[in-house]
Amino acid sequence: MKQIGVMVVSLAFLAMGCTSSTEVAVGERTTMKVDPVYNAGKVALGEVVNAEFIVENTGDKPLVLGDVKGTCGCTIASKTEDPIAPGEKGFIKAQVNTKGFSYGPATKGVNVIANTTPAKTELVVKLNVIK
Repeated sequence: MKQIGVMVVSLAFLAMGCTSSTEVAVGERTTMKVDPVYNAGKVALGEVVNAEFIVENTGDKPLVLGDVKGTCGCTIASKTEDPIAPGEKGFIKAQVNTKGFSYGPATKGVNVIANTTPAKTELVVKLNVIK
């Protein structure tokens, strides 16, 4: 019963339009600029690669990086705090552990879900594992 009361109060605030300038209304879309490829070059087997992607909000609404995940277990991704104001920059970091990789070229992905169109953006870390 207590949960229903909290939901009613929350809905009342939404209906009244009580949002701060940093909050994002549901369905608001914006645009972002990001170089989708980080080239790490030659990397020794077992080395951890730290890649950083700079994200710029090029739209007129706050940018929310909702979900940021590596596409495999060897890639851990993190992001800047949300939201990113129009004209401001943030970052997405990817940490790739090359332990167990084969020698030669490799690519590892990071999927980003944001309030952009399209909603999904794939970032890629390229590297060449050497002895």
